[in-house]
Formats: sequence, structure tokens, C-alpha cells
Amino acid sequence: MLKRVLLLTGAPGVGKTTVLERAVESLRAASISVGGMISREVREGNVRVGFEILDLTRGKRGWLSHVNGEGGPMVGRYRVNLADLDNVGAQAIIEAIEKCGVVAIDEIGPMELYSSKFKEAVKQAFESGKPVLAVVHAKAKDPMVTQAKQSVDAEIFTVTFANRDALPETLKKHVVALNQQVT
Repeated sequence: MLKRVLLLTGAPGVGKTTVLERAVESLRAASISVGGMISREVREGNVRVGFEILDLTRGKRGWLSHVNGEGGPMVGRYRVNLADLDNVGAQAIIEAIEKCGVVAIDEIGPMELYSSKFKEAVKQAFESGKPVLAVVHAKAKDPMVTQAKQSVDAEIFTVTFANRDALPETLKKHVVALNQQVT
């Protein structure tokens, strides 16, 4: 039986988000609707200043964190923007559960786990019965993450420099086969 929750993990900078983005593009090219959220780093020159959130369905953007952010918890040198995380990120996940065939989540990590609305949206995605593609930060410490990793319905893919180019197609084939298994 194919697993429904596909979790991507790996070292920082190995390309987890890129693998997820390419898998989303490949699934969409196969006429499979994918929604959810992606987090991308934002640079000014050669300096990373924060991370933005992108709603994959509506194209709406917000700040996940910024070095000059105001309010919100600190993670490293970044201040987490809980309002955008809730209103863009968590909302994108909820809408994907309601309207799309596949839910994409990037990422379940230390910054995102400060939001109870985000955690609830992720929990709903895991319980939705829909395929979920999610990036999980290697050091994410949360009971929900532990439970997801140990779920009988989850498969963990460790992204490496050696496999990252082939993984998007592997994920697409897995989701296509999963959809055929359901119908």
C-alpha cells in the first residue's frame, strides 16, 4: 500500500524546497491540482534577510520572518511574523485541503511551529485523506512532527545532493499511483 504523507527532510541548503517546488510543477503539468504553501529565502545582495511565504493557489505572499521584523518570537536572528504565517501560510493549507487534490507544505520547522493555527492546519492536512508533500526541518521538535514521522501512512525521503534531481519525478509518480489506487 502506498503511503499518503510524503515527508522531505535533509541537511540545510541541500534543496528540499526546490525538490518540493519541482514536484508541484510536475504534478500540475499532469493536471493534478496542488495547493498549500512554500517558504523561500529572501536576500538583499548576498545577505539573507528573511523568508517569505507563498500561497501556491492564490499567489498571495507574506513574510514568515525577517531580520528587521517587529513583534513575534525570535528564531536565530529572525523575528517570526505570526500574522502572515496564520493568514497566508496556514490559510493556504486549509484552502488546499478543501479545494485541491494534493497539499504541499514547506516547511514544518522551528519558525512555523510557533503558530498554533499553522500546526492545526498541518494536522488537518495529515488527517485529510489527501496526499501531502511536506518539508520537515531536520531539527523540528514537536509531538505533531514525531507523530507524523512515525505514522504508518507516512514515508520519509531524505534529500541529498545525489538524489535531489530525481526526487521530484519520484514524488510525482508516487502521487499519480496513489490517485489511481483511490479511483
